[in-house]
Amino acid sequence: MSMKEAYEQKMQAQLDEWSAEIDKLKAKADSAKTDAQLNYHKQVEELLSIRKAAANKLSQLKNESGDAWEELKAGIDDAWDSLADAFKSAASKMK
Repeated sequence: MSMKEAYEQKMQAQLDEWSAEIDKLKAKADSAKTDAQLNYHKQVEELLSIRKAAANKLSQLKNESGDAWEELKAGIDDAWDSLADAFKSAASKMK
């Protein structure tokens, strides 16, 4: 397995983890009292947006070949870290 493939798998695993967390939080939002439900659904939408941005970054990486992906990797790492922080922050507001 190449370094690129390993990196892609790591990022995909994180996306899968986020998707599972979003599903749990959606269920929590659906079962919340009416006054909290709107806020929870807003947070879920924010998480979905963050996950979509991360998926776009992963797609961008998958489309690069050769050495170009390594140049892209640094930018993606920074963006990914920001997305991870935003995801954790939004998810913590719902717990």
